[in-house]
Amino acid sequence: MNDRIRDVYVVDAVRTPVGKYGGALASVRPDDLAAHVVRSVVGRSPGLDPALIDDVVFGNANGAGEENRNVARMAVLLSGLPVTVPGLTVNRLCASGLEAVVHAYRAIALGDASVVVAGGVESMTRAPYVMPKPERAFPAAHQQLYSTTLGWRMTNPAMPERWTTSLGEGAELIADKYGITREQQDAYALASHRKAARAWAEGAYAAEVVPLPGVDLPRDETIRDTTSMEALARLKPAFRKDGGTVTAGNASPLNDGAAAVLLCDEEGLRRTGREPLARVRASAVTALEPDLYGLGPVEAVRRVLSRAGRALADVTHFELNEAYAAQVLGCFAEWPDLDPGIVNPRGGAIAIGHPLGCSGARLAGAVAHQLAAAGSGTGLAALCIGVGQGQALVLER
Repeated sequence: MNDRIRDVYVVDAVRTPVGKYGGALASVRPDDLAAHVVRSVVGRSPGLDPALIDDVVFGNANGAGEENRNVARMAVLLSGLPVTVPGLTVNRLCASGLEAVVHAYRAIALGDASVVVAGGVESMTRAPYVMPKPERAFPAAHQQLYSTTLGWRMTNPAMPERWTTSLGEGAELIADKYGITREQQDAYALASHRKAARAWAEGAYAAEVVPLPGVDLPRDETIRDTTSMEALARLKPAFRKDGGTVTAGNASPLNDGAAAVLLCDEEGLRRTGREPLARVRASAVTALEPDLYGLGPVEAVRRVLSRAGRALADVTHFELNEAYAAQVLGCFAEWPDLDPGIVNPRGGAIAIGHPLGCSGARLAGAVAHQLAAAGSGTGLAALCIGVGQGQALVLER
């Protein structure tokens, strides 16, 4: 019988370089991406017997293509782990990878597991087209194909139209709500690219990025070292033709990638022989109006910090997913006590990319590595989620 809540540690975290849509990772199946990071994160702890891994939990936002049939279990089998290691796939859209980490955290904290690999994967390039079954056999008319790359498809007609607005239009709504200008969004995007380029140049990602053998992708593919405010200003609005402020330049791109995190309790930690990167302190998930999904992190962050007994002023490292610059700036407006300078110090998703199911695990791993490099601190990972949710995780060292 479990009589206490166990401490949960992040032992290690890895990710692939993030590929652009149709880019260097376009030929790599998502289950192979997942297998690569699972194999890598386990292999970096040679003292750990892989047979002692209690579960592998992966986030994935699509599930309609080659990652079908429970991609976490496929990753176990393809990675060479013992067939006795189970696998579970979870879906919380953009936060699926973070949900996987949270699921592992809870299982370990409750004593249901000792060692868990959590992560996330998405190949937006290889997301298939799907077609619903016709209501009657042998239809004579043409049938509709839907892309599963991103956003709404086969929408339930009972949903209010406001709730099914596009993700980009949702970002425009936030820009309207807070009076966020095109120039402010472009300036934020430019800073993201510059921080990411500098981090790669300085070797800041060396501890966590595991390139794929045989793939020519030495760093994240969508970073634009030479972009400028002038170049960003030339881009046309992507969602509102008249008066729009959201462009391809101040939004996250479509991407491919995978990330994995190794979590353990104290007993599992002894088996690895490793010093942990960080300890998990608390998690939270919240919801709001679907069209304002970009503000999802606001309440999730408030709630998780309350559970952790911390305030925004205590946070030293903050990875906030950059779905859109407008969305990030809208969240900043709701956090007057936050120092924006601590957010995404090595660049964010506008530059690095946002492979949907992968991103939450990437953020959690990035925070853990930053805390380890600093030696101490309070870290926060948070994401907005399509259809109106937000999720956040607090790590400490």
